[in-house]
Amino acid sequence: MQTRELDAAAVHALLAAAVAAPSIHNTQPWRFGLDPDSGTVQVRADRRRQLSMADPLRRAQHMSVGAVVFNLRVAAEHLGWAPVVRLRPAADDPDLLATVQLSCPTVDRQSSLSDLYDAVERRHTSRMPFTGRPVPDPVVTEMIGAARAEGAHLDVPDIMGTRRLLHLTEAAETRNAADPASTGEMRTWVTPPGERTPYGIPLSALGPRDAFGRMPVRDFTGVLPVPRLPAVRFERHAQVALLWTSHDRPEDWLRAGQALERVLLTATRCGVRTSMLHQAMEWPDLRAAMGGTRRRCCPHLLIRFGYGSGSGSGGGRAPRASARPVSGPGFGVASRRPGQGRDQGHDQGRAH
Repeated sequence: MQTRELDAAAVHALLAAAVAAPSIHNTQPWRFGLDPDSGTVQVRADRRRQLSMADPLRRAQHMSVGAVVFNLRVAAEHLGWAPVVRLRPAADDPDLLATVQLSCPTVDRQSSLSDLYDAVERRHTSRMPFTGRPVPDPVVTEMIGAARAEGAHLDVPDIMGTRRLLHLTEAAETRNAADPASTGEMRTWVTPPGERTPYGIPLSALGPRDAFGRMPVRDFTGVLPVPRLPAVRFERHAQVALLWTSHDRPEDWLRAGQALERVLLTATRCGVRTSMLHQAMEWPDLRAAMGGTRRRCCPHLLIRFGYGSGSGSGGGRAPRASARPVSGPGFGVASRRPGQGRDQGHDQGRAH
């Protein structure tokens, strides 16, 4: 039983929230289907937008879809439904990663995600320096709780632990820069000036380099002859958080994506900016090292968070796909990569 009609306005609101999710290199590697009779939204992986170098196992793609699922849950609750999620519901349909059924909420529901709805549109990846002002412990605790509520873990290390994680990220960035295949793939998803596409990362959304080399931000352009922002000084003491799960199955990747988006929306609601460092996850040995000596720690993403110093320039919001709802039962496309469109920078964007 549904609390309201699943009309065109509701479908638009649901899918607009869905495509606001972060995705690796802003690939937006998802497609949507709708069964209006059962009130079920299908979320499928779009293999055409897989990153063969950065994400050969499609872990980051699953995380991106997981973030979509969480945004659908938030929008559904905002509209008065209780979303019922099934992950990988069909063994014979591996690209159907999740279904979200819009059901009637029970009267004794105690928690609601609708408080995060306003943060869905405001959330974006910031590639600019932060002020260095520490995020208060209560806010950090709320972010940690957001990950735990989705079955994941969020560790916020001390200064020495932070340096170790950033050092591993820097090592991965160095490897990526020296690998022609990796740099070529990244540049495929950088949108040239004047090109209008909802996919990929425009040059205007790329941030500057750290003048002191302490912050291993991803270099999407490399030696390309394009205008660059001058290097600036990033915060001296970064605050980072490592998102991980105890297992490393596709279901865990989808849960990690939901946890990621819940953490990011919680941070946004608290006025905290975030950016995502995925480089070390692209190299198996460095990814394993990110987990440290803990057993059964499967890292997925390093989140940098803090407060901004103003609007600044560069490092802005990547474009988002327009959601084209499907009519009638069955599967259809809600967002499509146009032609030779572009596609982490998670924004998964690259969670990633």
